[in-house]
Amino acid sequence: MSNVLAEICENKRLEIEAAKVARPEAELRAKLASAPPVRDFAEALRRAPDIGLIAEVKKASPSAGAIRSDINPVDVARTYDAAGASCISCLTDEKYFSGRLEYLTAIRSEVSIPVLRKDFILDRYQVLEARVAGADAILLIAECLTDCQMRELYFYAAELGMESLIEIYEPENLDRVLKLEPALLGVNNRNLKTMEVSLDHSMKLAAQVPSSIFFISESGIKSRADVERLKTAGVRGILVGETLMRQGDIAGKVRELTGQS
Repeated sequence: MSNVLAEICENKRLEIEAAKVARPEAELRAKLASAPPVRDFAEALRRAPDIGLIAEVKKASPSAGAIRSDINPVDVARTYDAAGASCISCLTDEKYFSGRLEYLTAIRSEVSIPVLRKDFILDRYQVLEARVAGADAILLIAECLTDCQMRELYFYAAELGMESLIEIYEPENLDRVLKLEPALLGVNNRNLKTMEVSLDHSMKLAAQVPSSIFFISESGIKSRADVERLKTAGVRGILVGETLMRQGDIAGKVRELTGQS
């Protein structure tokens, strides 16, 4: 695990313990019945006519700093939905990404497409928290989790009706993830040690992933030419945040990336 990732996870564990005190698990469980019904995240990606786009609401990141702090997350999500994105990813980490779980809840009530909780999920409590907030799917980062933890969180999410997008960077984690036979596998093109980005990383790993698994490339995707390159390698979905958030015409960029223009 990189130093940046280790620091984030250490901070996240402290946040989780504080959250459990502020809102005990029993209180969360009591709210499950009133959570909005789960929408099929994986199927929404499979239905995409060209490439499945997970469009991300992302105000900041450790690598880029502040990206776009002046935006209303719900307005951006509505734009993504109207422009033809398959799904939405909402950052909910506050310290490093300027996200909030409340953003996800607000977005979920205003869009027709499924919503992913993107955070550093280390504990069952966060999975339950995500479902109560209205998430249709969660992100699991293999580099942050042992085999036992990953399996537990993956199957607990499924028990609550949610899909998991399992993300890797290090190639040695691929076999660990494939043992779970997930519907979705994401490869982060950003080296978590150097923060350098290369689309070649996804292209090399795509050949090792069975066709039954929906393969998603994440980070560094800036143009339709990038999308075409990835498609030739068997990539079927993309997760794009910073590129979209920096656009003056966000809807136009969504249409460009998804082959609508």
